[in-house]
Amino acid sequence: MIETLLGGLLGGAFRLAPELLKWLDRAGERAQELAMQDKALEFERLRGAQRMAEIGAAADVAWNVGAIGALKEAIAAQGRPSGVKWADALSTSVRPVVTYLLVAMYCSVKAATFVGSVQTGVSFGAALLAAWTDADQALLSGVLNYWYLSRTLDKVRGA
Repeated sequence: MIETLLGGLLGGAFRLAPELLKWLDRAGERAQELAMQDKALEFERLRGAQRMAEIGAAADVAWNVGAIGALKEAIAAQGRPSGVKWADALSTSVRPVVTYLLVAMYCSVKAATFVGSVQTGVSFGAALLAAWTDADQALLSGVLNYWYLSRTLDKVRGA
């Protein structure tokens, strides 16, 4: 009798073992499928972020192209005469007048520095060195480079 009972129990256990292994295997498959879904979702999220960055970059490029076009048009419009003689003459004279005023002010300050130094008893050479600084030398070099190097480059370009 015990053998029958033991045989029935062991037979049932061996019969249930493959089902239990199938169930555990399906649980592992579901976990793996869930992990794959998570990876696919993360991939889609990254791809969406990349696409949004591409759209943003394209929008920036389009905006920059439009801004440059608007700037070109504004500069071209400044060069066109308006048809009103006095307004065109005033517009044409602004840059030279401002340039001459700045140069006159700069020269006046340098002359005042020199004269003030000489009047306080500083020798001529020392006053000249005090009035002419490294910044003045750099400014002069920049102006000369602009005017003379600009001409040379224009000749090379054929303008």
